[in-house]
Amino acid sequence: MKRLVILGGGTAGTIIANKLRHQLDRAEWAVTVVDRDDEHHYQPGYLFVPFGGYRRDQVVRSRHAFLPDGVEFVVGAVEQVEPDEDVVLLEDGRRLEYDQLVIATGTTPRPDQTPGMLGPEWRRSIFDFYTLDGAEALAEALTRFEGGRLVVHITEMPIKCPVAPLEFTFLVEAWLRARGLRDRAELVYVTPLDGAFTKPVASAHLGGMLDERKVHVETDFMVERIDNEQKMLVSYDEREIPFDLLVTVPLNMGADFVARSGLGDELNYVPVDRHTLLSRSYDNIFAVGDAGDIPASKAGSVAHFAVEIFVGNFLEHISGRPMTGSFDGHANCFVESGDDKALLIDFNYDTEPLPGKYPLPVIGPMDLLKETRANHLGKLAFRWIYWNVLLPGRPVPLPAHMSMAGKVLPKTNEKQEV
Repeated sequence: MKRLVILGGGTAGTIIANKLRHQLDRAEWAVTVVDRDDEHHYQPGYLFVPFGGYRRDQVVRSRHAFLPDGVEFVVGAVEQVEPDEDVVLLEDGRRLEYDQLVIATGTTPRPDQTPGMLGPEWRRSIFDFYTLDGAEALAEALTRFEGGRLVVHITEMPIKCPVAPLEFTFLVEAWLRARGLRDRAELVYVTPLDGAFTKPVASAHLGGMLDERKVHVETDFMVERIDNEQKMLVSYDEREIPFDLLVTVPLNMGADFVARSGLGDELNYVPVDRHTLLSRSYDNIFAVGDAGDIPASKAGSVAHFAVEIFVGNFLEHISGRPMTGSFDGHANCFVESGDDKALLIDFNYDTEPLPGKYPLPVIGPMDLLKETRANHLGKLAFRWIYWNVLLPGRPVPLPAHMSMAGKVLPKTNEKQEV
C-alpha cells in the first residue's frame, strides 16, 4: 500500500484530498490529511467580521466534514519532516511514513516578527483582521471609535489575499460615512509597495479610488518597529506615522516545521517549480497553495486553480510519466469597495489585471476593474460556493488557466478588446 500524506486541511489540502481520493485506486493508495485542529475557517469572511457582516459560526466549520470517505484525518501538529527518510514527525511523537507528500499548510500572520507589534497596545489600539480573533476584537474597537487617525498598514509582501488591506480601507471609509464619522477621521494607507497594488494598471486604478475617498497613501514604507508609547509606526528610514487606531497586516510566513525540516526559504515557503509545484529538492514532495514560493498571489483562487493543474500532474508523476500540466499563476479576486459594490481582477504570472468582461467577452456578466453591485453579490455568493462546491472538489465552470478573452489591452493611443 502506497501512502499519500497531505499536511494541511485548508483550502488546497481539502480540495486535493477530495479530488485524488476519487482518482486513486483505494487498493493501492492510502490518503491521510494532517492538521493541528478540526476547525476549517473561511478566511475571506474575516474581512466582513469587523463590520458585523459575518459571525464566527458562519466562517468556521469542521475540517472532517469536508473530507471524503476513505481519507484518514489525523489531528496533530507537525514537528518536522524528514525528507530523506520519507517520514513526518508529529509533536506528540507519532510518525507518519509517506511515499508522496503534499505540503499545504499555508501562510500565517506573525506579529511577533515586528518589534513592538505585540506590545501593550496590541488589541487595544493595534489590531489585525487576518485572524478570526483579531477581526472580532477589531469589531469591538470600531464600535468605540469616534474619530482620529486610522491607519491601515502592510508590514511586508507577500501576504494572504494582497487586496484585502485595500478592501478593508474602502469598507471602513464607507462605514465611517454611514455613521457620520468620516469628517472626524483621517485615513492613511501605509504600504511597502511603490503604489496601491503590485501591478501598474490595477495600482493606478485602485490608487485613484483611494484618492477619491481622501485616503492618504504612504508608499515605500518598510516598518522597523512600532512605538507603543508614542503610538507610532517607525520605518527603517526613520519616517514616523502616528495613529489612534492601527489596523495592521503583520509579516506573513509559512509553517515553522518547514524551516525545522530544511525545506523552506527565509519566510518558510517551500521552493517549488512554479508550473508543476514539485519541490526543487525532492522528487516526492509538492507544495500547493500558500505554502509554496511561487510568484503568485497567496489567495484561495490561486490554490483552487493550482490544484486543478496539480491533480493531473500528480497522477502522471506517480505513474512515472512526465508532468504535462503547467500552472500559469492564475488569480481571480473580488475587491470590495464599499457601498455594496466591488471590483473583480483576473491575472496570472505574466498578465496584470486588465479592464474588460469576465468570464465571457461582451456578455460577462462580471466587469473587470470596475465597481459594480454584481461583483459585490458575486463576492457574497462565493461563501456558499466555497463550502458546497469548491471544498468538496466538485467541478467549477471556470478555466484553470487565465484567458485573455474579454480583456482590454492598454495601448498608447487606443484600446483594443481581445
